[in-house]
Amino acid sequence: MTDNTTIDATKIFHDSKPDHYILNTALTLKQECPDKNIILVSKDINLRLKAKSLNINAEDYLTGKVKDTENLFTGKQCFYNIDDEVINELYKTGVCLPEDIGLSNLDSNQYLILKSQKNGSALGYFNMLTQKIERIDKTTCYKIIPRNSEQTFAVHAIMNDDVKLVSLQGKAGTGKTLLALAAALHQKKTFKQIYLARPIVPLSNKELGFLPGDVNSKISPYMEPLWDNLKFIQSQFKESDKEYKFLTDCVKEEKLIITPLAYIRGRSISNVLFIIDEAQNLTPHEIKTIVTRAGEGTKIVFTGDINQIDTPYLDSQSNGLSHMIDRMKKQSIYSHITLVKGERSELADIANELL
Repeated sequence: MTDNTTIDATKIFHDSKPDHYILNTALTLKQECPDKNIILVSKDINLRLKAKSLNINAEDYLTGKVKDTENLFTGKQCFYNIDDEVINELYKTGVCLPEDIGLSNLDSNQYLILKSQKNGSALGYFNMLTQKIERIDKTTCYKIIPRNSEQTFAVHAIMNDDVKLVSLQGKAGTGKTLLALAAALHQKKTFKQIYLARPIVPLSNKELGFLPGDVNSKISPYMEPLWDNLKFIQSQFKESDKEYKFLTDCVKEEKLIITPLAYIRGRSISNVLFIIDEAQNLTPHEIKTIVTRAGEGTKIVFTGDINQIDTPYLDSQSNGLSHMIDRMKKQSIYSHITLVKGERSELADIANELL
């Protein structure tokens, strides 16, 4: 092994960036304190990999990490062999007690798929406030129809007046952002404004200053997926329809604002439905900062995929979305749904599985 005295990270990696001076500091400490266990602790996975290549012990921060993301709260459960009489009663009255189907210790606002012995089924959720299971029907929002039970649950959560914080987690193509926006527009009379925002995480961790053009041309590519969802909803109507004109007017009059998350800073978010897309790229502290700024009458919806993180400083265990799901799951004003089934296209589903 090469002697530490001959190692210079700035020369090895051909760059005099601050990260490499940090590595040199660790190398110097190893040389000066051979009896000590020198460990570099960083959230930057790239820096940790470089440290290990130089034989420096490197670890991630453990504080705030969700230990078991494989068993992260999904917000839903499926129960089989439910008595047909209970299913019939649920359709007749719209409610039943957890004891009627042999359940106990349900999480607040937990969603349920109930299947009977004779192939009957019903969708419901546990209302913590009433301590009852309430039946759920599909709700169409701006001609966007839920295609599976998870999407039905997601729309219900966003439209539930008792819930002030919602998270939708799932792979690409499950409809997270589209459903959130459609459900938000369905409640246009309830909220003063609708904000649709996302954090800007440049490709390969390059700053926006490297990109050509003014500020708007720099951020435009990152906002296009959000505009695409709005255009898709608008395409469900004819140009002569009042809904089509309403969506155009919403943007012009700033009733609906699509913007980078950083541009929200300093704005009031009272009486606002606030949708944050790509929330897996936020730290737990950033999630907390957003939620704690919510004023009266505000609902916040986070959407994202904890397995598709674009920053080297976070992973599936340490990102803010995982942290929030794990910590908030028992609160009566919070609902969460993990969407699994892709509905974009057969090609998209195959790509998600195999590529």
